[in-house]
Amino acid sequence: MLKQILSKLPRKSSKSADNREHGGHHNAYYSNVSGGGSRSSDFGTGKSGNLSVSSFAVSNPTADVGWKSADLKQNGNHMLSSYEAMPAFKDVPTSERQKLFVKKLNLCCMIFDFTDPTKNLKEKEIKRQTLLELVEYVTSANGKFSDVVLQEIVKMVSANLFRSFNPQPRENKVIEGVDLEEEEPSMDPAWPHLQIVYEFLLRFIASPETDAKLAKRYVDQPFILKLLDLFDSEDPREREYLKTILHRIYGKFMVHRPFIRKAINNNFFRFIFETEKHNGIAELLEILGSIINGFALPLKEEHKVFLVRALIPLHKPKCLAMYHQQLSYCITQFVEKDCKLADTAIRGLLKYWPITNSSKEVMFLNELEEVLEATQPPEFQRCMMPLFRQIARCMNSLHFQGQGCLNQTGRYPERGIELGIGSRAGFVFVEQRSHRELNHSKPQSHTADHFPGLGEKREKSLEPSRT
Repeated sequence: MLKQILSKLPRKSSKSADNREHGGHHNAYYSNVSGGGSRSSDFGTGKSGNLSVSSFAVSNPTADVGWKSADLKQNGNHMLSSYEAMPAFKDVPTSERQKLFVKKLNLCCMIFDFTDPTKNLKEKEIKRQTLLELVEYVTSANGKFSDVVLQEIVKMVSANLFRSFNPQPRENKVIEGVDLEEEEPSMDPAWPHLQIVYEFLLRFIASPETDAKLAKRYVDQPFILKLLDLFDSEDPREREYLKTILHRIYGKFMVHRPFIRKAINNNFFRFIFETEKHNGIAELLEILGSIINGFALPLKEEHKVFLVRALIPLHKPKCLAMYHQQLSYCITQFVEKDCKLADTAIRGLLKYWPITNSSKEVMFLNELEEVLEATQPPEFQRCMMPLFRQIARCMNSLHFQGQGCLNQTGRYPERGIELGIGSRAGFVFVEQRSHRELNHSKPQSHTADHFPGLGEKREKSLEPSRT
């Protein structure tokens, strides 16, 4: 009997070993699948490869489930064999449309390689048509988006947009006589899909069926930071969409407003004091221009600090021409909101006034004109002495651009004299102007010829100083 028992022991151990072998492999396979699914919920990683593992049927259980959708070379067309178009929303009952919507979202998580225009043409077209259907569905939605749908929407958007790219920003090419607008912008080859995804996100944010209180769990701070990182894209079409979308997020999600302002502020700090390279400063300033315009009065202290620490130092980088128009608008908005900030703005301009860059100096003079138009006499009195000295130096400049700007736009020196009539600063300015006239023999260079009525203002400004 003992021999019979012992004879059965090897067979039991081999059977258990066989079970462990097959069972272990089976469990490991599903462990890998669940692992991919758990990673797919982390949209902050920006990896789109694991987002659609559970969305497509795998015919061979022994196949590698850790595939990345962007790496189609290693996997060939194995994973694309099940990439087929789904029924249209109109072809299914109303009760099944939300489930179909989620399936279509998962289908669009696959990322294709657009560097080779001949690859996966059928699959790319299927995805493009599916994305268009998703845009139409969101636009015509009649009910609030559920928590599950919101999660799937953000997952699909993150898979397509939050990608890693090596930007080559427009470097400091602000050389005299070079117009940055003439440079050919870099276009993303994946734009046929990206554009529709951006349109989908824009309509999702703007949709009245998107509950901000529920959606803020997914359109959260990491999502916004990833969105801000995309502003460094070289494609101007992408930056334009990002500008509109971020502004809509700022308007809809009030809880995120302080964070968005702080995040933009940090991007400015990094640009000013570290890199001086960023493709989206102009677009960010456009958003801020609209935000500043909506500030309630009296202005909060944090807004004034933002003006001093972020906006005014943006005059420092050499590539100011890329975003000066938007920056000048933001500065002027602050002065118009609170006239007491005129002194801060003017002294900030004087602090960063260029010395050797004449084209940049012309931009400063144009901005000074806008600020002075919104300046009141009490605030002007605080900064008139250094201001008139700087204008006088520009008038005595030997560079034709600085003189030409003063000759062509003589309104702000006149505005300065109007604000400083009877003051010592006005006398200094007129004396500098007279000195310039004496040192130029050609009549066309005389300041009086370019500033009509300036002689009368000079006589009035000199009278009080003689008494």
